Amino acid sequence: MSSDAPGFELPLRLLLAFRALIDELHAELSRQGHPDIRPMHGFVMQAIGPQGTTAVELGRVLGVSKQAAGKTIETLERIGYVERAADPRDTRRKIVRLTPYGMDALRRSAHIFETLRARWAAELGADRLRALEADLRKVTPGNPWRLDMPGWFGSL
Repeated sequence: MSSDAPGFELPLRLLLAFRALIDELHAELSRQGHPDIRPMHGFVMQAIGPQGTTAVELGRVLGVSKQAAGKTIETLERIGYVERAADPRDTRRKIVRLTPYGMDALRRSAHIFETLRARWAAELGADRLRALEADLRKVTPGNPWRLDMPGWFGSL
């Protein structure tokens, strides 16, 4: 009899680890002045990037329709994370850009993730955490910046 866990447990444990990190991140972001940001917003704000983008391009990068991207842009605009402006290269197009409040959320997120990683290193041991990260790099695609997760999950 094998003492290995059933195969379905691995993706569930990985998802639970992801969820634990994201839940802790968002609890801390809320304490630091960002109570309205949601997990999917991080993917969207990363896809918008420092130079901005259009709704069409955002939808393409996220793997969702232009309409779904537009709804998320509206939400992020309403809560102060993005703004729309005329594209300086083509005034018929609108560019979505991160506001200073949106940039602050991304900076704080990066710092909080470093803190959470340090906590995991203290819990598991720095060498074991580095080994875990190295092993995950071996079994996952090379580009960790796949922002199309919203489309993969089904929708924003």
